[in-house]
Amino acid sequence: MKLAWKTILTTGFVAGTTLAAPAFAKLPGEGITVQPVQSTVAEETFQTLIVNKAMEALGYTVLPTKEVDYNVGYTSISEGDATYLAVNWAPLHKDKYQAAGGDAKFYRKGEYISGAAQGYLIDKKTADKYHITNIEQLKDPKIAKLFDANDDGKADLTGCTPGWGCEGVIEHQMDAFGLRDTVTHNQGNYAAIIADTISRYKKGDSIFYYTWTPYWVSGVLVPGKDVVWLEVPFSALPGDRSDVDTTLPNGKNYGFQMNSMKIVANKQFADNNPAAAKLFEVMKLNINDVSAENMMMSQGHNSEQDIEAHADGWIKAHQKLFNSWIESAKQAAM
Repeated sequence: MKLAWKTILTTGFVAGTTLAAPAFAKLPGEGITVQPVQSTVAEETFQTLIVNKAMEALGYTVLPTKEVDYNVGYTSISEGDATYLAVNWAPLHKDKYQAAGGDAKFYRKGEYISGAAQGYLIDKKTADKYHITNIEQLKDPKIAKLFDANDDGKADLTGCTPGWGCEGVIEHQMDAFGLRDTVTHNQGNYAAIIADTISRYKKGDSIFYYTWTPYWVSGVLVPGKDVVWLEVPFSALPGDRSDVDTTLPNGKNYGFQMNSMKIVANKQFADNNPAAAKLFEVMKLNINDVSAENMMMSQGHNSEQDIEAHADGWIKAHQKLFNSWIESAKQAAM
């Protein structure tokens, strides 16, 4: 993350931010109203706001973002009740995307955010002491008990909120790796259960959890320093991804495919609005910038006004890049 952006965000000098070069003609979005949606994960607001502000720079009237369950979001866009979602996790949301109509109903080009990782981690102290490198080792009741938070003899995995998509992978792998007898997959409000997990770590307890990037957790529990990623014994994904190899280029296998976040829009809207379609295709946001913003949210700067300031600050620090997106979009409408 550039120092300039840090300075803008911490000093709050974002008032009067110029979001795009002055318009010299009628903007392509004038007179058109759009409805963005996002999940209930507050940390996905930042990247959604940047898209919203780019759409406003093209002249679109952008309604306040509606927070919905992912499944509802895809269905709403497919049916034309919403316009776009800036957090289409691909391939994690493949089943949701296809169930709502797939390419026949959606427009999806480009990669907004690349290099999103997911997987299981444990604290480094326990990993080093007991030489734990693979989740399969938790089939051993003695190893599993090290991560027992409620004295029932089983490891407690801080898992994935139902409906996000990651819970389906974890549930499938619990069976595939033979962990049902020794591991409990704890689900619920992720923000609450990961906060409890971090508290236990700070008290010196052993911890076992699922997380993803970009997210603030890996800024608090730093991989390689505080925690380590666990490998899986073999690739095991549910549904029509059962034959997918999740091994990374470096030979490590953490059980999940690398994901990208794409902007997905109603296909008819995109066909009728080439400027917006081009914008969705060319926008790119550095994953480290998202993690840095998420970290600020975790430190208490998480009000609507805070996140708005974060988005405006990022745009001001990357004005040339932002303006290039707007210019490309305008050219596509000519």
